Amino acid sequence: MANKSPAVDISHLRVVRGGRTVLPDLSCTIPPGQVTGLLGPSGGGKSTLIRAIVGVQKVQGGTVEVLGQPAGSAALRRQVGYVTQAPSVYADLTVTENLRFFARVLGARTAAVGTVLDQVDLGHYADSLVGRLSGGQRSRVSLAVALLGEPQLLVLDEPTVGLDPVLRRDLWALFHDLAAKGRTLLVSSHVMDEADRCDRLLLLRDGQVLAEGTPHALREATGADDIESAFLALINRVGWQPDRQNGTPVRTRDKEVAP
Repeated sequence: MANKSPAVDISHLRVVRGGRTVLPDLSCTIPPGQVTGLLGPSGGGKSTLIRAIVGVQKVQGGTVEVLGQPAGSAALRRQVGYVTQAPSVYADLTVTENLRFFARVLGARTAAVGTVLDQVDLGHYADSLVGRLSGGQRSRVSLAVALLGEPQLLVLDEPTVGLDPVLRRDLWALFHDLAAKGRTLLVSSHVMDEADRCDRLLLLRDGQVLAEGTPHALREATGADDIESAFLALINRVGWQPDRQNGTPVRTRDKEVAP
């Protein structure tokens, strides 16, 4: 029987950064084996939430459990892959040299280097210095590094920024292929048109989960044609709105959010 426990379980998370409360009291879950999109405007708390999930953010309250362990636990080091907005690889090494180095750090199979190169479509740049690549290409090298250890949870902060439409399409196909093989992916974006590429969505605004559910459920609950329109409509919604087609609930905040 498949494991139904959440891949990530967050309860009453409170984070203060620079004297400002970024996440006042956030609770949500992320199901396993799906691509969950974390969407919302810039400054809404997406990166802070991601940092809390991967265990590199100091928190002032609440709990964050990842794959059944407290976030940041040593046991999670090989099980969680994290790709930051800024490329996190060495500019003075080639793509292959970077991957071989991080493969040794992670204890990954040597064969994994060629596999991840193909997955992120960087085979033609294997011997290129990372510092000479475009921003989008450097981001894909970072993604390849995260894939080396075959993590069960892959957390991606704005992974498609600066990519052309073809590469965006191919990366989303890769994300869904990984999910189909049992991996869990959390993908943040401020681009609402990427929402329909996700299995499930968390819409964040001002450090609060404004709504969560499938893209279809969110559109159905609001009568909107797209997720951006649904997001705007949900700003002043309260309670639970059921998906009238299949009963899938859309959870929204329990009090009104001022626009």
